[in-house]
Amino acid sequence: MNRRKLLETFEAGLRAVDGRRCTREFLQAERPSGPIHLIAIGKCAGAMALGARDALGADLRDGVVITRHGYAVPELREEARITVMETSHPVPDETSVAAGHRLLAHVRDLPPGCRVLALISGGASSLVEVLPDGVGVADLERVNRWLLGSGLDILAVNAVRRRMSLIKNGGLSSALWGRRTLALYISDVPGDDPAWIGSGLLAPQASELPEGLPRWLSRLLIQGALASTPGDGVRHEVIANLDQALDACCSKARTAGIEVTRHRSRLDEAVDEAALRITSSLRKAADGIQVWGGEPTVRLPDQPGRGGRSQHLALRCATAIRGYEDLAILCAATDGADGSGEDAGALVDGSSVQRGRDAGMDPEVCLERADSGSFLEAAGDLIFTGPTSTNVNDIVIGVRGYTR
Repeated sequence: MNRRKLLETFEAGLRAVDGRRCTREFLQAERPSGPIHLIAIGKCAGAMALGARDALGADLRDGVVITRHGYAVPELREEARITVMETSHPVPDETSVAAGHRLLAHVRDLPPGCRVLALISGGASSLVEVLPDGVGVADLERVNRWLLGSGLDILAVNAVRRRMSLIKNGGLSSALWGRRTLALYISDVPGDDPAWIGSGLLAPQASELPEGLPRWLSRLLIQGALASTPGDGVRHEVIANLDQALDACCSKARTAGIEVTRHRSRLDEAVDEAALRITSSLRKAADGIQVWGGEPTVRLPDQPGRGGRSQHLALRCATAIRGYEDLAILCAATDGADGSGEDAGALVDGSSVQRGRDAGMDPEVCLERADSGSFLEAAGDLIFTGPTSTNVNDIVIGVRGYTR
């Protein structure tokens, strides 16, 4: 398998969980009766909203779409009935709070008893917020920066976010009380539980906070198990998840006659542990590909450099397979944005470390500084997709029998 075919395998996984197609196909199969009022929040909000428009047509009465800066779909801006807001990710800011208040005002103005279609995808935790009294935007940003560099997994991170919010942990559901709501999700969390996707905007659930939180952070959290009471009449449906993407990658490779090993255990451990698991398995394997998925964790320095967990994982893997000319590993975020830059991840091989060194870069220094993206750019290994219309965690594809 060469670089082009490996990238095509990754792209097959993305197509399987495309937000527009998955939303359209679900609503065509189970079309709600109109008129329908739309709420879409997350990195996939624009694509999912287009899928709803495709399926519902004139029955789509109005809508609010909240997504990441640069992720708004131009086609939606031509729709007078839909309001599009772009806010901050991965660290929320004043635009996230403004969007939260505007969303609540919109919801409360909806007619009692109306039908609402809510489209929720990963990134929603950062993109929309309503804060309790005594907590300001500066507090919100400080908490999220600490969480992102803490090494905590996504469930622990969202447990904290849920307790510092009036819109998460069922807060939006409470505002929708008395309005029949169908909620469709593209999942970026282990287990695909709506209570954790987007920090549970429509699904409250009691949860324990992670241990070892700083005292300054604990003082900001809402006390008690639940921040809100659940609204009635919400139906939850997950329409796309990581398993679907990984299965599509495997199917693409098998169609090309390539031997495939699909690993069922998620890569949710620390990046260094994940890299060891991946590279150890590849070195012992026969020719073919191996496929993993998940969201490894990274503990960041105070001033991290370029890149995110997929690039950090890719560079750590590259150091472990240095000199293995027939090995390659693709590590990429399915939403197309890995960490602080605009790249999805990287595709490294046994020569990556040498290429980067030849360009004057030191892999260990870049790993220590969480600046893997700079090394991978120098090595020519970065993957750029742009916004992908989906978000189901990260995909890792390892190859034995690689030809660049």
